[in-house]
Amino acid sequence: MAACLVVFLLVLVGPGARASYIGLGSRLVARDQNEAWVSDNGTFAFGFASAANARDKFQVAIWFVDLPGDRTVVWSANRNSLVTKNAFLELDTTGNLILIDGDRTVWMSNTSDAGVTSASMEETGNFILHSNSNHSAWQSFEHPSDTLLPNQPLTVSLELTSVPKSPSQGGYYSLKMLQQPTSLSLALTYNLPETYDAAPEAYANYSYWPGPDISNVTGDVVAVLDGAGSFGIVYGESSNGAVYVYKNDGDYNGLGLASSQSSTRLSVLRRLILETNGNLRLYRWDNDVNGSRQWVPEWAAVSNPCEIAGICGNGVCNLDRSKTIASCSCLPGTSKAGGDNFCSDNSSSIGRCDSRNANQTSEFKIAAVQQTNYYFSDFSVIANYSDIPTVSRCGDACLSACECVASVYGLDDENPYCWILRSLDFGGYEDPGSTLFVKVRANESMTPGANKSGSDNGDTKGKVLVVPIVLSMTFLVVLLCLLLYHNVHKKRSLKRAMESSPILHGAPIHFTYRDLLVRTCNFSQLLGTGKY
Repeated sequence: MAACLVVFLLVLVGPGARASYIGLGSRLVARDQNEAWVSDNGTFAFGFASAANARDKFQVAIWFVDLPGDRTVVWSANRNSLVTKNAFLELDTTGNLILIDGDRTVWMSNTSDAGVTSASMEETGNFILHSNSNHSAWQSFEHPSDTLLPNQPLTVSLELTSVPKSPSQGGYYSLKMLQQPTSLSLALTYNLPETYDAAPEAYANYSYWPGPDISNVTGDVVAVLDGAGSFGIVYGESSNGAVYVYKNDGDYNGLGLASSQSSTRLSVLRRLILETNGNLRLYRWDNDVNGSRQWVPEWAAVSNPCEIAGICGNGVCNLDRSKTIASCSCLPGTSKAGGDNFCSDNSSSIGRCDSRNANQTSEFKIAAVQQTNYYFSDFSVIANYSDIPTVSRCGDACLSACECVASVYGLDDENPYCWILRSLDFGGYEDPGSTLFVKVRANESMTPGANKSGSDNGDTKGKVLVVPIVLSMTFLVVLLCLLLYHNVHKKRSLKRAMESSPILHGAPIHFTYRDLLVRTCNFSQLLGTGKY
């Protein structure tokens, strides 16, 4: 009887049915975009979504299903390994959720031995694989991508990761708990591309935004966006402690964790996303924004974009006069590379020492970048001098150190400092009190590389202005030349006509009306009246 009931349920809520229950053997195919597994009240859907920047490519995703004109993805299984329209996702009979594209297994939940009996798409946005012991064998909340949903716990072992800006850049941002000797801290971090994995941890990333520190606590420490729109950290044996990162004015109950399995739709839809530009931003769905429906930003972790490491690659970030729009420029010895316009080093041998731990100073020179500081990790520091009295000496110190690629000079409470660095990876920023010295090859240009990003926009605007001006000037010059030619040609024609006219000596000369008009300047000048 029980077996018949299970078969009946599988038929009733099979693939594509609008229900949260998904039985073993259920399948979705990428080419059929109308099929998805939807939560009970229709808030979230689980299925295949078209990739934003790749034609005919798809990702397995969870998205808000009923927002008009909007399909905002909040989770993805394969965002960095997209599939074709022939791919399919199946919850197979062993309880394993598996994504297959042709003969390639792209992704799986690895739950074949977990006793999975069914799956469900919850109203919280959590997709859960249920075991026969009524526990979750796997859930999407425990494998976040770039978005935190209300009441989704971000534990010490989890992190949000942004989508890399481009394949050639590779660097990405993360939101995670950083373990300190006696505390935990929530932080935003810029991570270098995977090619740096063999390097020490301190060298591979740089944290540019610190959240609150949690010290001397027993029990779980969890970051959470609650249902009222507040974001912070809950901690303690019974989660009775809380520290706000952002507090919504309408939150009167305090931070807390709700169940990840809920059938109740929140009155206000929100999402906290780690964007590709490295900022952590909270959005609220608003049904009436000047007559339209859209996501409205409520809070951002960083207000100054130049405070985000890596936003210009290893270039320098500059703000416009409004202090809100950033542009990027390359350092001396670097230039734009690839379609993404990120700066690359033209002097790869700089900073490398020979077998005698020395390089030839005459091969290099120092280029000064005024009013500029730089983000660098502890691993990058070769030395820090506090006894260098002048700015130029800091550049000389880098030139004489074979491992040095750059140095930074500034004042700390009127006390000078000079950092000697072995790498430039995380980007620079404007700082009136600092000077950045960059080591370049002796034959390199001392001028910084071409601007990119916002600076490219400036170049484009300049070209848009210059081209019409040049064309207008050219047109005027050509027009003047034509008028001059016409006038000279007319006078010469008249003279030839007079010389070739068959008239007798002393006889009056005959002129046409048009000739008289021209010779008298429209009858405004009197012609000669003879000798007397």
